[in-house]
Amino acid sequence: MSSIFSDILAGAVERIPGAIGGAFAAGDGEIVDSFAAGDPYEWAVLTAHFGIIASHVQAALHTFHYGEAEVILFAHEKLDIVLHSVGEGYYAMVAAQHPAPLGLAMDTLASAAVALRAEMG
Repeated sequence: MSSIFSDILAGAVERIPGAIGGAFAAGDGEIVDSFAAGDPYEWAVLTAHFGIIASHVQAALHTFHYGEAEVILFAHEKLDIVLHSVGEGYYAMVAAQHPAPLGLAMDTLASAAVALRAEMG
């Protein structure tokens, strides 16, 4: 059974060539909802790990008074990951096989983040 959140994520993932999944999560990495082709447990672990990394990035930015990071990009040998702030400590994430079309991924995830935020109320 899908939710409005998973529908938004599915739309984003389907627009990004090579994307393997998307997640909407709390700042501590706990998934609110997701859409992924693979193992849901592995996807939850990946989302949680990158949520923790993102929280460290946010803490460092606060130390230097730069404000919140809106977008964080991780480019790996086999996987590219984009995180986008949704607000109130939540973020959206998409992962795609490397090399991912990062401009498209960032634009698509930005639109998904706006839609997720609107649904948060």
